[in-house]
Amino acid sequence: MPTSRRAFASLAAGAAVAALVPTGAAHAAPRHRRLIARDDFHHGLAQWATELQDGGTVTASRGVLEIDVPSGATVWFRQRLEGPYALEYTATPVSEGGANDRVSDLNNFWNATDVRSPADLFATPRGGALDEYDHLTTYYAGYGANYNTTTRLRRYVGQPGVRPLVHDYTEPLLVPGEPNRVRIVSDGSTVRWWNNGRLVFDYRDPEPYTSGHFGFRTVWSHFRITGFRVWRLTPQHR
Repeated sequence: MPTSRRAFASLAAGAAVAALVPTGAAHAAPRHRRLIARDDFHHGLAQWATELQDGGTVTASRGVLEIDVPSGATVWFRQRLEGPYALEYTATPVSEGGANDRVSDLNNFWNATDVRSPADLFATPRGGALDEYDHLTTYYAGYGANYNTTTRLRRYVGQPGVRPLVHDYTEPLLVPGEPNRVRIVSDGSTVRWWNNGRLVFDYRDPEPYTSGHFGFRTVWSHFRITGFRVWRLTPQHR
C-alpha cells in the first residue's frame, strides 16, 4: 500500500529529529541517581568563586544567579565533583538593552584541575582572561561563542596555547531571552552535553577526566541562571 502523505510527513519529521543527534549517540537505559549538590540561589555566593577580568556583577538572590560582565568571567562551583554524575541548570541570555546584553558565550568548564596546584583549584589565582585557563586539564563547552556563531567542545591538556578541539559546529546557537536547559553527563569515558533535550556533544575520551570543578564561563554577556543540581549516577551494569 502506498505510504500516505501523513505517514510520509511523520517519517520525515522523525528523520529530522534524529539528524539533530550526533552520530554514535547512545540511548542509555534510565539510571538511578541521588542528589549530591544543589543551589537555588537564595543565599548569596557562598558556594561559588568568581574570577572577573574587568569587573562586572555576579549575584545570587531570589532564585537567580545573575552574571552581568563586560569581558571574561568564570564562576566556579567550590565543591569538587567526582564522577559518574549528571549536572543540570537553566541559563537564559538577557537581551534587554543593557551594556553587557550581548547574546553570546554560554560556556562551561567541568572536571577542571589546575596543573600548577592539582590538589586545590583555588590555590592558584586567575583573573578571568581566557588564556589564564590554559593550565587546566578540563572539558570546555562553548555554546554560541564568538558573537553567537560557533558551538564547540574542547579538551584542555594543561599546556599554554594548547586547547585541542573535539567538536566544531556552526549551530545550535543561542536565542535571545530563550532558556537553555543544560545537562552535562560525566560517566567514565563518556562525556555528554545536552541543551533543551538535544544531545549537542557526545564524546568518548580514551583518557577521561573523571573529577574536578565545574564553572560557568562567559565573555561580555548577561545571563540569568536557575536550578543548579548535581546528581550521582549509579554505575552502569554491563
